[in-house]
Amino acid sequence: MDVATEHRDPHVRVETDGAMLHIRLDRPEALNSLSLGMVRHMSAVLEAARGDDRIRLILMTGTGPKAFCAGGDIKTVAMLVHQGRQTTAESFFHEEYALDLTLHRYPKTVVVIAHGVTMGGGLGLAAGADVVVATETTHMAMPETRIGFFPDVGATAWLHDKCPPGYPEYLALTGDDVFGAHAVRLGLATHWVPSARIDRLIQILAETAPDLPVNRHEAAHRLHEIVSSFRTTEPLPHDPEMDDWVRCYFDGVASVPKLLEDLSQCQVQSRLCEGVFRRLSERSPTAVVLTLALLKRQRGRPLEEVFALDTRAACWMIGHHDFWEGVRARLIDKDNRPRWNPARFDQVVSFGTLDPFLRGNAGNGLFRG
Repeated sequence: MDVATEHRDPHVRVETDGAMLHIRLDRPEALNSLSLGMVRHMSAVLEAARGDDRIRLILMTGTGPKAFCAGGDIKTVAMLVHQGRQTTAESFFHEEYALDLTLHRYPKTVVVIAHGVTMGGGLGLAAGADVVVATETTHMAMPETRIGFFPDVGATAWLHDKCPPGYPEYLALTGDDVFGAHAVRLGLATHWVPSARIDRLIQILAETAPDLPVNRHEAAHRLHEIVSSFRTTEPLPHDPEMDDWVRCYFDGVASVPKLLEDLSQCQVQSRLCEGVFRRLSERSPTAVVLTLALLKRQRGRPLEEVFALDTRAACWMIGHHDFWEGVRARLIDKDNRPRWNPARFDQVVSFGTLDPFLRGNAGNGLFRG
């Protein structure tokens, strides 16, 4: 399988083990976060493997014990915007989302070992896989609103397909953390396997790959059977009280101000309510309101339309004051004191910050079409 030299990136390692193609993100010092070069290398590898009949299985892993992939290299994107190079920054999202869509539509089975930190763009890679393996080290989240961005990579659509009622809104708006086997319970992973057994699992996947059916759906069914045999005998965690609370307050939430009003009147689960207030207080009001609008708009739409809208939203949001301010406060200066503008959720609504985008018939509306 030949990949043109111009598409190679030193932070992506590609190995062929019989009928299994192993793509390994190799940037552990940055928690395997994605650069544009890495995205282009992976896209080229997948395109070359698409027509290679010898390849039956794509395996994606990350180097080091800390992360599969912490997401996109947002700090670099923000620096490009700050330097007046927004068009260059926008190209990252165009190509990242194209890679994510490729994984969703790929003709061969895809397996992701989501050990350690798997957030943002890392979840975007995992979302298109047939099998997503979590371990006791797995730490998943969509924390983008904390840096003045939104849960992109199609999340405002596929969260609805994967998660129990209320959790798409809860996870996207609050950026709450999901650890270990809870990733399976909430639909972000398909299997839980102890990390001590991952190497053996990868060996079995390579041995099985030549005999997998050509049809992706049939091959995925076979892989689910194989990976399930590695699962611990311990039961998956179950939290019906939390599930009921999330469903009650977040499923179909009308607006962020209404959510906060309802939570302020909640007579039970005060700990959970306080956690939401704290998390939302840390986040860009504009990014949170945009996220809820996308959750409503993207549900049930074809992925091609989902990623097209994500692209328009990303290109708009990185030009907004809150994006640079969020990255500055969280990742550059690290003072953790972002100055959002507007500063409150009700101001986003009353100032009409998103009006041009929420109206489908606006001339350059984000939600047009």
